[in-house]
Amino acid sequence: MKLSRLILLVVALAAPAHAQTVAIRAGNLVDPATGAVAKNQVIVVKDGKVSAVGAQAAIPAGAEVIDLSSSWVMPGLMDSHTHLTLGSPTELALEAEYLKAGSGLRALQGMKNAQDVLRAGFTAVKDIGNNANFADVDLRRAIEKGWFAGPTMLTTGKIIAPFGGQSHGIPPEMGAFWRFEYQDADTPDEVRKAVRQNIYYGANAIKLVADNNAYYYSEAEIRAAVEEAHRAGVKVAVHVMGGEAARHVINGGADSIEHGFQLSDELLQLMKQKGTFLGTTDFPLEHLKKMGTAGGILPPAEQSSREIVDRLKRAYKIGVKMSFGTDVVLDMTDRTRADMMLDYLDVWTQAGVAPKDILKCMTSNVAELFGWKGQRGAIAAGEAADIIATPANPLESIQALKRVHFVMKDGKVIRK
Repeated sequence: MKLSRLILLVVALAAPAHAQTVAIRAGNLVDPATGAVAKNQVIVVKDGKVSAVGAQAAIPAGAEVIDLSSSWVMPGLMDSHTHLTLGSPTELALEAEYLKAGSGLRALQGMKNAQDVLRAGFTAVKDIGNNANFADVDLRRAIEKGWFAGPTMLTTGKIIAPFGGQSHGIPPEMGAFWRFEYQDADTPDEVRKAVRQNIYYGANAIKLVADNNAYYYSEAEIRAAVEEAHRAGVKVAVHVMGGEAARHVINGGADSIEHGFQLSDELLQLMKQKGTFLGTTDFPLEHLKKMGTAGGILPPAEQSSREIVDRLKRAYKIGVKMSFGTDVVLDMTDRTRADMMLDYLDVWTQAGVAPKDILKCMTSNVAELFGWKGQRGAIAAGEAADIIATPANPLESIQALKRVHFVMKDGKVIRK
């Protein structure tokens, strides 16, 4: 065999197989950004992306045709606050979790949860700390390598916090065991270094905890994290409940406040003015009861539930940009992580948020927060083919999202 032919054969064998072109007949195509519905559309998918969409889009010869003409078709769902590698069957006590499971087991737990949430229609998530010793980064890399199917992930690695992480009152002889999942950083320079360390070890997002103790981050410390992360093209989320600590987070330029259950109307107005997203994490009451006080992080269940619904109502009325986030950290018998994430829809409905706006907060809003506009979060030419379908109209009842029956991720059919 001539050398030239041998080289061509080797190249052919090494090259990935040509992706099958797929055409989806969508009876009702939902645009979550506008709430509009287009009837009888054709979506052409090639090489993992949408190549054409429209009523007159031509179906290429030889394409696989998927008939969703009786379904409601929309972009994949996104969750901006997950903990796929964390979960306990009992009341959450973070310190105890460190003793019961190492990074390997936690990564495998994340693998199971990642597959469950993808099958339920969540095609992208941000895993936002309490992920063992960078187990979230390993999980993300395994998905990116194609070792198994999972959502596209942003991963924050270790949470950056003032001394002590999210622990309270630990005897000094126990040592700083919380550093398994946290980085202590107590000056602007220490915060900058912590951001750099997280990015070095593979984080593609950053999370800080601003107010877990009587001491909390200054505006200068928040700004240091934001400047350092943004230079690297990385977004910053900050756990904060309210008060002056939240003001520092907003004025410091963070991309999102996580939780914010005690935010005043004044602070919500400031968030709207600055364009700060609210990552909502609106726990259902039954979840709060099971969590207890989450190791002293949350008030009692009934109080937390009232604060959550009230804050969500006010944020929606004021017009704060919001992203759907769940923060599920416990396991329930006979329920997947995805089942528990979808429970949060009930709280949004209780707060009076319209279905079209809930869907927007689960898709295009999260894509904007993640910096993915034009890449993911819409069914449009050039965007990743992350597509789901339901048998009923989610714009009439958001509960339809609990019955997703078709999932495509990056052009690959996961469920149909």
